[in-house]
Amino acid sequence: MENRQYGHSVPGTSLVAESPEPRRPRRRPRWVRWTLVTAAAGSTAAGAVLILMPAQERHRVLPPAPAPRPAAGPRTQALTTVTAGVPAALPDLAALIARQERTVQAQPHNARAWAVLGTAYVEQGRQSADTADYPKAERALRAALEVQDLRDADRAAALGGMAALANARRDFPQAKEYGEQLMELTPKQWTAYPPLIDAYTGLGDYKNARSTLDKLMGLKTDAATRPAVMARASAVYRDRGWREDAVAQLTDAASAARTPAEQAACLTGLGQLAWERGDLSDALRHFEAAGRLDPGQRAAAAGQGRTLAAMGRTSQALAAYQAASGKQPDPRYALELGELYESLGMNRDAERQYDVLRERAQVAEAGGVDEDLLLGQLEADHGDPQEAVLQLEDEWRRQPGIEVADALGWALHRAGDDEEALTYAETATDKTKGGGVRSALYVFHRGIIERELDQDSSARRHLKEALQINPYFSPLQAPAARSALRELGDVPDEPVPQ
Repeated sequence: MENRQYGHSVPGTSLVAESPEPRRPRRRPRWVRWTLVTAAAGSTAAGAVLILMPAQERHRVLPPAPAPRPAAGPRTQALTTVTAGVPAALPDLAALIARQERTVQAQPHNARAWAVLGTAYVEQGRQSADTADYPKAERALRAALEVQDLRDADRAAALGGMAALANARRDFPQAKEYGEQLMELTPKQWTAYPPLIDAYTGLGDYKNARSTLDKLMGLKTDAATRPAVMARASAVYRDRGWREDAVAQLTDAASAARTPAEQAACLTGLGQLAWERGDLSDALRHFEAAGRLDPGQRAAAAGQGRTLAAMGRTSQALAAYQAASGKQPDPRYALELGELYESLGMNRDAERQYDVLRERAQVAEAGGVDEDLLLGQLEADHGDPQEAVLQLEDEWRRQPGIEVADALGWALHRAGDDEEALTYAETATDKTKGGGVRSALYVFHRGIIERELDQDSSARRHLKEALQINPYFSPLQAPAARSALRELGDVPDEPVPQ
């Protein structure tokens, strides 16, 4: 689960014209055991933004949204990012980090400066996919917590940074621990809530995630922080399957955003929401607008890649994915690009991307990141399904979220155990078991597993539903869904994308 700040891993519609405590060793895939690795631990856009409505209101014309407020200086924007949870552009974060490094050198007992530095490293690493920033972040945050006579405000800043770091590393038990300490210390400060919501979501504790959001929404927030609160609400609503509510919250957040980077983050989330419901033109508009506002917004570039691929604009899609990869390829985008290559019959290029994913996952794990979910997804479809099952069973024991349930169910299917696979597929898709999110991929996985168990009626229904949610959900699996429906004697209504 990607970090959810500003709908980053959220899907929707509209806007546009220390190491934490040592974890027990996890079983590594064979390729890790065979390979030795050395890992180095090392914006301005203007204009009003036209708001396009959620699907049911799309034809109603609205007045243009107000232009973003005059932007504060880069340092101020970046400082706001790490102290109030508002996105900043990468160059601004780099400037802030340089300033804080000078400050802590001159004032080694300045707990606040250490906390800001550590949290800035977390955000920079998250945005750039450079996990070498995470050990630096941990050292800075621990330095803050070790200052004598630590004030509560400084302790809260450091605990917030530690919770954000644990979430970025996909260590949700640690994120929960730090988040709950922060909540106890500052129950009326809104920034205490988002890290805890992310941690509960990653652990599959959706009841606590919802109640924590309810408490957050009940707090009084000022105009500067309200967009961030609305973006957080959008993420939770999306997970509950409340698409229209998720879109409405994120649309309002984008309209109220005060900086280009903040607005770009909201637009990227809206693009992802539009993509998840198969609205390609709306998704592309949002992703392109986000890229114009913040060229460093990699998620927007990757979103353009998957959308352009679904539109059949392959060369542009490949270029967008290359832009998203940059100097530090995000392993998630390497998997997407590899599957696009595979769908085009370019198997050698696909294998290169899968190798990139494995290499980048090794580097990420050297930075303390848990990549078992991503590696399990890779092995299930493009490697050793039995290895995937071992990895994902371990992940499920540690943090049983919906993403892990879906991945483990699919890995068990690929390994030939469809009876057990169905129990996890049901968890990922059944609202009564927590699976409220409307994911075409999850529903597709369930339909295929049911087909293998000769549950043809249910399989047909779920395969149809997957294509109704998003006919373009995967360059490999969407065609497989159509083929399976034909074999079941039912052809989907949706046309095959050209």
